[in-house]
Amino acid sequence: MNGRDLVRSVKAVGLSDTAQRLRMVRSAWRRRRTDAMGLPPRGAERARTPGPVTLVEPGPGGGVVRFARSELRVRVTLGGAVFWGWDGAEPDPSYALAGGSPEADPRAVLEPDKAGGWRVVSERATVVVSRHGAVELHTPGGVMLRRDLPPRWWEPVGGGAARWVQRSEVAPDARFFGLGGRAAGPRLRNGTYRLWNTDPGGSFEPGDDPLYITMPVQWVVADVGTHLVFHDNAWDGSVTVCEGEEGAGSGHDRAGSCEVRMDGGPLRCWVMVGTPARVLHSWAALTGAPVVPPAWALGHHHARWGFGSELEVRRIVAGYQERGLPLDAVHLDIDHFDAHQVFTVDEGRFPTLPKLASELRGAGIRLVSIVDPAVKASPGNAVYDGGAAADAFVRDAAGRTVRGLVWPGEAVFPDFTAGRVRKWWGGLYDERLAQGFSGFWHDMNEPVSFASFGETTLPRSARHALEGRGGDHQEAHNVYALGMARAGYEGIRELRPGERPFLFSRSGWAGMQRYGGTWSGDVASTWPGLRASLTLVLGLGLCGVPYSGPDVGGFDGSPSPELYLRWFQLGAYLPLFRTHAALHAGRREPWEFGPEVLEHARVALGERGRLLPYFVTLAHLARLTGAPYARPLWWGSPEDRDLRNCEDAFLLGDCLLVAPVLWEGAVQRAVRLPPGRWYDTVTEKVYEGPGKALLDAPLSRIPVLARAGAVLPVRGEDGQLALEVWAPAKGRSGGGLVIADAGDGWEEPELQRFGVRWSGDRLLVEKEGDEPGHGVEYAVRVRGV
Repeated sequence: MNGRDLVRSVKAVGLSDTAQRLRMVRSAWRRRRTDAMGLPPRGAERARTPGPVTLVEPGPGGGVVRFARSELRVRVTLGGAVFWGWDGAEPDPSYALAGGSPEADPRAVLEPDKAGGWRVVSERATVVVSRHGAVELHTPGGVMLRRDLPPRWWEPVGGGAARWVQRSEVAPDARFFGLGGRAAGPRLRNGTYRLWNTDPGGSFEPGDDPLYITMPVQWVVADVGTHLVFHDNAWDGSVTVCEGEEGAGSGHDRAGSCEVRMDGGPLRCWVMVGTPARVLHSWAALTGAPVVPPAWALGHHHARWGFGSELEVRRIVAGYQERGLPLDAVHLDIDHFDAHQVFTVDEGRFPTLPKLASELRGAGIRLVSIVDPAVKASPGNAVYDGGAAADAFVRDAAGRTVRGLVWPGEAVFPDFTAGRVRKWWGGLYDERLAQGFSGFWHDMNEPVSFASFGETTLPRSARHALEGRGGDHQEAHNVYALGMARAGYEGIRELRPGERPFLFSRSGWAGMQRYGGTWSGDVASTWPGLRASLTLVLGLGLCGVPYSGPDVGGFDGSPSPELYLRWFQLGAYLPLFRTHAALHAGRREPWEFGPEVLEHARVALGERGRLLPYFVTLAHLARLTGAPYARPLWWGSPEDRDLRNCEDAFLLGDCLLVAPVLWEGAVQRAVRLPPGRWYDTVTEKVYEGPGKALLDAPLSRIPVLARAGAVLPVRGEDGQLALEVWAPAKGRSGGGLVIADAGDGWEEPELQRFGVRWSGDRLLVEKEGDEPGHGVEYAVRVRGV
């Protein structure tokens, strides 16, 4: 216990709820004792490097290079992704991969390199291995994208997991992105980023790190090309990035660098090279296609911790209806549980919950339930009794059930790394579905166990099944929420096979897009919190999680009317559009901020509804291609250095550029434009990119630009799907994709391609596959002429 821990524990005991604070102190000490008995002391270590090459064995997709003290396996897959693993590491077993190890490309083989090493040449990249274990990644034209120096391991003399470090060099102009949900970014500044899913224990802002979702998924964007590298290792670790500098020191360039350190686990990684679109397509092929949320989940959600009763829910819903404001979902937090116990209902405050859910559904409003992993450790609690009978809960090294402290009090935790436990847990959602819930949000699943000092999670020595391999929480921690998401998704799909499940999770890991999305967590109700919420969405999208969004207005506190409105306007253009607040925070209903904010919020809600067909199209395209809905401005032009440095605007699909207002008092804002012609969607004023533009941003709206030539699926005035076409410049053409959702089931919708071209003074809109001049089946509105 260090000095800071002592202060925290004394303060905790001194707060008003003394009994609860004492429980937190006991919980912290219990966790510390468990690890003291269950984790062997590390002791002396031996350092090791690969040494010189001793043997090379070519094989399908690459081969094995044996060194004096290690071996390196290199494999290029048919999809173009490149794998390499040290010390015999294979792609499997992995929680990230969707379908196991992909097939090797038989055309790629190890061959001697002219510099005395070995290389594997493939269509998208060349891997060069030096005689002492450096690994270089080159473009097909021979330009180096990345150089991994020989790794180093530190092995305990008495046996156990080896720590390792891998240092890499990249181009001096390279910029780093990714690593999961980071509050500072989405571009990663120089510094160290921890890889350990963490509840910050309160509202966070851009300086707070780590947060709920950390992933060793790193983008490197440079003039010479773009690549993604994924170190497939779920252990605690860190990534230190240092941007390079051109012309540093006597005119010499200084390379950028990245250093990955892990406390254990395999040293293996995947690399994907190409345009951003191609990279994420490869990533989705490797880790799984993002699920498509039901269409209603792309509308507007209202949530609150502290609705407190059916009466309050009805009052809020009536407020939306009386003011003619669209509402698609209401979320219930832990206060609707019986004494905070998961899969229960407080029947005193919610006596007719199924009836409420049915009435809301009849009005087009779905009910969404929170689900926490912690189960109250109390005989008589049906979930606890069932889990105990199934031996479903995490145990310590001595075989005792691990206990923690969460909202219901003393709690135990299902082991989601065991298939039989996931099956048991998935069946419990039948109770939620019977209550009338249509969707679920997973919370507190880092997992959290309250403590007054030390880590607020399970003991590192806690034992997990890890799919039969066995291991401890050091390896299982970061994939715990991923297993919970899988359990929920598979259970709901089995219980309701005709409907697409709706699920999003506060924590997760690489591959979580296979089961659902996420949200920002407890972002602070401040202007920096607003900026952080955009950062999280963009960063998670680059890591393959396209469906996410913040707590509009921030989680804790009372935003000013201006801050709330600017957050609301931004949320209307993000995939998950949800207002939410903490138990004692200020209100989040639009009418609570005065008539002016109400009317401007009404416009934002109307625009979200009008763009719903576009969001549906983006959701299906994410499944087909891996591309996120919200994309950084450099998405189509990664070679543009100015765009790489722009973090306060984003592309919504291929058609729109959204420039939110992120600073107090701003009524204008500058934005960096990607190449091409852009129209202000309100005034239809034209701007030419690349370059910078100064846009009007009155309190009534945030600037949104449409790309010239775009075909945008929208909801017409009659409520039917229509096409909004933004005229290309004379002599130019354009087009777009439309996917009209066939419903909330599993039917495959039609992908329609539309082209736009000038024929003299006429602008023609044509559907691919139709005869020239054949009219399209949708109403068409041409803008920008």
